[in-house]
Amino acid sequence: MNKNQLPLSEIISLSMGIHQKQINIRRHLHQYPEISYNEFNTTSFLKKEIEKLGLKILPFKMETGFLAELKGSAAGPTVAIRTDIDALPITEKTTLEFKSKNIGCMHACGHDMHMAAVLGAAMVLKKLVSQINGTVRFIFQPAEEMPPGGARPMIAGGALKNVSAIFGLHVDPNLVTGKISLRDGTTMASVNDFDLIIHGKGGHAAHPETSVDALVIACEVVDAVQKIVSREINPITPVAVTFGTINGGVARNVIADRVILKGTARALSKKATRDLPRLIKRTASAVCKGRGAKLEMNIIADYPVLFNNARVTRLFSKNYQALFGKGKIEETPPTLGGEDFACYLEKVPGAMFRLGVMNKKIKADKPWHSSEFIADENALTYGTALLAAAAIDFLKNGL
Repeated sequence: MNKNQLPLSEIISLSMGIHQKQINIRRHLHQYPEISYNEFNTTSFLKKEIEKLGLKILPFKMETGFLAELKGSAAGPTVAIRTDIDALPITEKTTLEFKSKNIGCMHACGHDMHMAAVLGAAMVLKKLVSQINGTVRFIFQPAEEMPPGGARPMIAGGALKNVSAIFGLHVDPNLVTGKISLRDGTTMASVNDFDLIIHGKGGHAAHPETSVDALVIACEVVDAVQKIVSREINPITPVAVTFGTINGGVARNVIADRVILKGTARALSKKATRDLPRLIKRTASAVCKGRGAKLEMNIIADYPVLFNNARVTRLFSKNYQALFGKGKIEETPPTLGGEDFACYLEKVPGAMFRLGVMNKKIKADKPWHSSEFIADENALTYGTALLAAAAIDFLKNGL
């Protein structure tokens, strides 16, 4: 074998050989999900699996999540592979034998699959350490689902120190098992999660003239902010502003003196990303001022646009075709969904590929964040093999 060639048949064989082990790992993680910032048992379980492989766990100060490394047989650059580890506050409604035992918490976005695939890649790469010219760093990141997100704290803790490229994956229930999808450049939206706090003046429901009704004003704010999208952003620029909760008031006969609106703003352009918070604050402040109320705005999270490096997507494409043949790669459609993997991509070249997990025969076709979300475990072999091959290829041959 040429020193720059990849051991493709070994990668496939090893990936297939650990499939049942991955299923067992995935099902354990699925049964015991934990929400953002509370992934204590998940972190402990993952560390034990990494220690079984003999990988080095790096010093790290966050309470959940961790970093691990596999040193190759020769010196070279460092490539990172990232998985998120948190679940969602959703009560599972599937009939799976291994459904969540933590009521009100579920891996409804496939992070259990991500963890199993990345652990699988570590297993394969450990067996192929003689082929690794450099270092593979594994990032087990908490809190992808809830702001302010775990990516930036991981970066601050050294996750990207000396890293030359980073790889990520996300399961896709719209893509059949055996396929992946890729996209160069802008792929997922920026995210600005925000709270608007409206301060009015409470009083008796029968005498609204003596009060400043924060609840009524909040309703006006919701309506006014929607006009930013329809009238102040270029119509061909994808943007969405959504309010998910409104909280205020204490009784039906008491005028609310304080209301909190929790919202999120999404955009696929840097200009819209910059403009949206300013326009939201300006619009909401004007409504409040006109009604005698005061506005307080707090930014809870601000993720950038997820921008995939074209050289990394080509690396994925080349290796997936070499492993599994042609005709199995689709183009990822752009989406206003957000992902804090974008924070890593601001710092180093990298990309996220979508891993098909759709299998209608087992009802694996429900959307992300559904209480009935199911993923086809056969996809694990495909994701594992691609991560392993791409890591070896990058460390041997670069981008």
